Amino acid sequence: MVRVSETFVLRTYPFRESDLIVSFFTRDQGKLRGVARRARKPKSSFGAGLERLSLVNLSYSQKETRELVNLNSCDLVQSQFDLVTDFESSVALDFLAEVSDHLLPEHEPNERFFRLLGTALDFMHARSPGAGWAAVTYFALWAVRLSGFLPDLATLPNRIVCIPSRDLAAVMLRTHIAELPAHAWNKDTALDLRRFLIRQMEEHAERRFHTPALLEAL
Repeated sequence: MVRVSETFVLRTYPFRESDLIVSFFTRDQGKLRGVARRARKPKSSFGAGLERLSLVNLSYSQKETRELVNLNSCDLVQSQFDLVTDFESSVALDFLAEVSDHLLPEHEPNERFFRLLGTALDFMHARSPGAGWAAVTYFALWAVRLSGFLPDLATLPNRIVCIPSRDLAAVMLRTHIAELPAHAWNKDTALDLRRFLIRQMEEHAERRFHTPALLEAL
């Protein structure tokens, strides 16, 4: 069966001589994995469509008896290239992709998570000061909530998440990121909240994430 889905590319890695294994998140089918034949060749028909967190309309063939689907082609809808040129934004992209790849179960559509990812990326494209830190924190908070394991932050001790960070989280949980009150975002803003959320995600996924250390090093 051939499908065409609106898709975020999460991760690619080499397979055989010229192919790629692609982890991707579709709006209608959830997270899937597939093989992009000859995608590493210079004149590949996939072009830049398989870059990290590209939004594409992806054509793929799916058979019930196979774990991997076959990727046929993709039409680029939104590239993140202008974000990749900034190192801080590039690390933020890595974080969003890694969290999505590890938290999302396969073959389970999640419209709210799909919209969350698109919202965070759109906010980063606005390029306002501190947008990357705001997007990373907002995305982490909502990723944990949508995955079903966000505790009641109001009950956490101050030594884990301080009151200002909890207050900021409360605002984020009831306000779209584009409508958040003006705030001077930087690396230290809600750092304790971000660390707490990352620990929650790592415990849930039962693995250590690679990108938090890169964020800490910025």
